[in-house]
Amino acid sequence: MTSSHAKGWLTDFLILAAIWGSSFLFMRIAAVELGPLPTAAIRVAIAAAFLLPIMLAKGHWAQLRRHWKPVLFVGALNSGVPFALYAFAVLHITTGLSSILNATVPLFGAVVAWMWLGDKPTLSRIVGLGIGFGGVLLLAGGQASFKPNDSGIAPAWAVAACLAATTCYALAASFTKKHIPSLPPLVTATGSQIGATLVLALPALWYRPDHMPSASVWWSLLVVGVLCTGVAYILYFKLIENSGPARALTVTFLVPVFAIAYGVLFLGESVTAWMLLCGAVILLGTSLSSGLIKLPGR
Repeated sequence: MTSSHAKGWLTDFLILAAIWGSSFLFMRIAAVELGPLPTAAIRVAIAAAFLLPIMLAKGHWAQLRRHWKPVLFVGALNSGVPFALYAFAVLHITTGLSSILNATVPLFGAVVAWMWLGDKPTLSRIVGLGIGFGGVLLLAGGQASFKPNDSGIAPAWAVAACLAATTCYALAASFTKKHIPSLPPLVTATGSQIGATLVLALPALWYRPDHMPSASVWWSLLVVGVLCTGVAYILYFKLIENSGPARALTVTFLVPVFAIAYGVLFLGESVTAWMLLCGAVILLGTSLSSGLIKLPGR
């Protein structure tokens, strides 16, 4: 990787982490009034409406039409199902804990890429995954309650939903690398949101709310649809194309750091020295597992 290529990859990496860190907050605002399925469906529909004109203006329609089956399938696996699962999760556990559980994606992604694509990780990357995942566990320790909350749903189900979503992400990343490696990121991003919209449309209609959502909900959906989904997935598929699925998935190690920071800045949440220490551990693990830094002689 040349220095200019590495710099461009790192910039996309950091921007994507910052954007995705805010998505949990906006999802919760919307899901409280709309419910999980309508929140996820409107999110991907807005993203598709945002991306489609851009893709058409770039002249990529023929490529999407030629590869529509795998691209739409990736949309269901990488957006439709996970977004619905996370929208359910943030109703029953904190957004910070949801983002922390999201950081397990690289662990599953590395295993899937190894078994499916033969992408055997180096010692530095293995150590980095271990350090990063260890930081996540330290940060999450003691934060999850397995007693039913006021809604009658045990947080354990929300934790399971997050882990199921991370498994979907890991599978989708390797599927993308194996079956649609040559498409422009804009084509994959647009097609995937169309696929996710088609998958979620009928379930969302079935579970639609019986009242008109407030203005704050619509603003949250607009932000999470355009920025946290449309723009973010262009960056994400670009990362997969340039650096491989296992490395691209390590972006989720940084997402909790940004999510916690947003909570402090915009929600008045407190931050402790322990949280900052765990964040530093996660950053170290991310740097190793992504190849940004390497162990001596490795």
